[in-house]
Amino acid sequence: MERFLVESPHTAEDCSNVLTQVLNLGYITHYNWGCKAGVHTGWAIVESDSETEALLTVPSFIRHQAKVTRLNVYTPEDFKGTHKKQL
Repeated sequence: MERFLVESPHTAEDCSNVLTQVLNLGYITHYNWGCKAGVHTGWAIVESDSETEALLTVPSFIRHQAKVTRLNVYTPEDFKGTHKKQL
């Protein structure tokens, strides 16, 4: 499985509905929310087999607004190898 960052923006008007649907989907505790700060967005790091599967954590009516980014981790050796290739 791979890890993905899911960013799910929504409007203040849709906020209650979004939170209710994410709760019903079983992902409410997977997300960190900016809503109380006036930033109506949820962020989650999820493990899944694909970007499409990770997107299923977002309610269908706002899914088109969501952004999914595959994440990777660098070791010090990976970084040194990448740096040398760029020089």
